[in-house]
Amino acid sequence: MDKNLVRNFSIIAHIDHGKSTLADRLLLFSGAIDERKFKNQLLDDMDLERERGITIKASAVRIDYKADDGKNYILNLIDTPGHVDFAYEVEKSLRACEGALLVIDASQGVESQTVANYYLAIDSNLEILPVINKIDIANIDINHAKTELIEGLGFKDNDIKLVSAKEGTGIKDLFEKILQFIPSPDGEGDEPLQALIFDMKYDIYKGIIIYVRIFSGKLKPNMRIKMMHKGKEFNIDELGVFRPEAVKVKELTCGEVGYLTCNVYDPQEVRVGDTVTESARPCQEPLEGYRQLNPLVFSGVYPVNSKDYMALREAIAKLRLSDPSFVSEPETSQTFGHGFRCGFLGLLHMEIVQERLQREFDLNLLLTTPNVKFRAVTKNKEVIEIENPSQLPDTSNIQTFEEPYLEVSILTPVSSMDKVMELAKKKRGVYRKSDFVSDRMRIIFDIPLSEVIVDFNDLIKSVTRGYGSIDYKFKGYLPANISKLDIMINGKVCDAFSCLVIKDRAYDKGQALVTKLKELIPQQLFEVKVQATCDGRIISSAKIKSAGKNVTAKCYGGDITRKRKLWEKQKEGKKRLKQIGNVEVPQEAFLAALKL
Repeated sequence: MDKNLVRNFSIIAHIDHGKSTLADRLLLFSGAIDERKFKNQLLDDMDLERERGITIKASAVRIDYKADDGKNYILNLIDTPGHVDFAYEVEKSLRACEGALLVIDASQGVESQTVANYYLAIDSNLEILPVINKIDIANIDINHAKTELIEGLGFKDNDIKLVSAKEGTGIKDLFEKILQFIPSPDGEGDEPLQALIFDMKYDIYKGIIIYVRIFSGKLKPNMRIKMMHKGKEFNIDELGVFRPEAVKVKELTCGEVGYLTCNVYDPQEVRVGDTVTESARPCQEPLEGYRQLNPLVFSGVYPVNSKDYMALREAIAKLRLSDPSFVSEPETSQTFGHGFRCGFLGLLHMEIVQERLQREFDLNLLLTTPNVKFRAVTKNKEVIEIENPSQLPDTSNIQTFEEPYLEVSILTPVSSMDKVMELAKKKRGVYRKSDFVSDRMRIIFDIPLSEVIVDFNDLIKSVTRGYGSIDYKFKGYLPANISKLDIMINGKVCDAFSCLVIKDRAYDKGQALVTKLKELIPQQLFEVKVQATCDGRIISSAKIKSAGKNVTAKCYGGDITRKRKLWEKQKEGKKRLKQIGNVEVPQEAFLAALKL
């Protein structure tokens, strides 16, 4: 394959600006899929993506296109997610490309994640082609959207393409512009093999399917290959490309994107970011891999049935193949037994991982209250990282506690600026700077991670009537006043509800948890006492009355002492039951605690 006829590009954008719809339209226009087989979100092959209407995993597909100059081109397209929790997927995909289509919604204009993805593409040295989508919407100001791209991000007017992915307007012009604007790949086919693993997935029949982008040399079936970082060698069983179904090919040459299988079933033997080379003629240096992202949110993941522990361990290893930003390590809880402490990039990422583990691997799981990673600095200047409330050290030896902060960039209409400022300050935000982006304001705050991850994005959308958007990056650790909040049920600490909180917020959080648990824990045959404790003090308490049982139903008439005797006997029985009985806490209670 002549590499001058190959183009590799990603589609990047803010969430809901039409990336997946544009990818669908490009496939349909080029004839990669016919009208009969067509469905919306064609590249989103997870049920979860379709149900939520979002892209979670980047998807690679090959398009054959006959241009106006009569030549047949091959375009390798990667559709990426837009949500900030899946920015790692975007970063992985951009490394396999020479260019990117930066899509913006004509009615919304440039938003925070548009800017973040733009800089990710700049960092990867890509050619960026701006595309204004949804031009079919009535009463929109296309010139305003163009101005934002030109003034805010420095694009040229004649490079901006106008399309409607829904209606198919401007798609032919966009194809021709891609061929002219995005460069062909570098590298030579006769050099030693050098290919980047940019994604993987597990297949029950073929083992691990490895997605590769070839930077030099070529791949052929039965070739002996070596993973340069892991040092493992394998024989290639199958080579192929996605059109969008998997299609076997005889070889993959320099500049192409495809997949290979080599009968590997152990997830520990391969990793995303590794370099594939030929064993007989290896390349000199491995390609630069991917940076390991630090998780921002931690939660315990436990099987409801303790017999499923090994199945959960296997499922987590398989899921990590396609999602290296998800990390885990074994841990044990007094309440749930053996499980895993897992790290996520945000609450949406956590929800998606939980749903995928439950659906794809048929597991029934419990998640503990999520928390962020705090740090404690001892009087000897030793730094202790605290991911789990049970790791909180003795406070007498601690000099200071620190909590993680984010640098949060908020893009808002000027009319909503005061409300945004007020909201950020309520979340303990520290104002840094603000500037104009066309007719909107970009305001930058340093805000504690624990305040941002739960509902900050929703609140910003609410106060700006949907026009505001946020993007954030990790800033560092700053001093904080931290306490451990425990929930006790009948005098026993339930460690699944334990969490680390800012001292000033402990009372509100404890009261909210106790109130919610009182609603959700069903009545038992004995009275149940729910208490929140912080720093050795009970800060909130509630009682769940015992389920009534009429022991005197069989008594009629006669002396009252007989009834009193039965009531006393029942009271003694309930007292004894309360001491030994276990309280059933339903799954909804844990989910409600997450939402608090």
